[in-house]
Amino acid sequence: MMKKRSGYHPAGLILLFCFLCATGCAATNIYTVDMNYDAESAMIPSYVKPNARALQSLITVAEFTDSRKSDDPLIVGRVIERNKMRTLVLPKHSRPTQAVAQGVRHYLRKAGYNVAAVAAPWDLTEANMPTGNGRVFIGGNITDLEINCKRGTPTNSYTTKIRLTLYLADTRQKQILYRSTVEASTSLEHVAFSERRMGDQAAIALGDAIEKLFENRALSEKIKEILNQ
Repeated sequence: MMKKRSGYHPAGLILLFCFLCATGCAATNIYTVDMNYDAESAMIPSYVKPNARALQSLITVAEFTDSRKSDDPLIVGRVIERNKMRTLVLPKHSRPTQAVAQGVRHYLRKAGYNVAAVAAPWDLTEANMPTGNGRVFIGGNITDLEINCKRGTPTNSYTTKIRLTLYLADTRQKQILYRSTVEASTSLEHVAFSERRMGDQAAIALGDAIEKLFENRALSEKIKEILNQ
């Protein structure tokens, strides 16, 4: 399992520059995108919403882990320029693992649950499950993420895909009680190119994936089952 990066470091940027030169990517132009899903427009099914008993407990969501097969987890996609050169796409403000966890928190709060603001890291094993304030502990991993664009005339082709697995655990029993995997993708043809539009497509894909997770009745029922004990 890949170790998490705590931030951007000078040595890492030097290595990334060398990587760009070695792979023929455009070293002088790196794109950065935000992948923010705030659940503002999410339609929450009635069966997802908590009952009175569930509102008395707290849900904790840990930062997801990055399980992609990638040489560098900072790379989240590529832009194929009109001259066929490839430019790397990197996160602008937060890692994808943070963006996914924050998106899950936003969705649960929109549904009406009490959600902790922060959580200890979790490697998705029962033996190392943190003991948080909440009875329900959620983690997961990212197994696929591509935020790409092919620039062309007259339009630019934006494509995004993401694959997530969510783990639901009971902190009192120290057991993983449920897991679910979903995929989501988007595609867009647009005459204009921008990093913001790439980020918008990534946010849509992330939102679709999170909403798919919680639209599964089995997950919602398991959350309520734990909280109602």
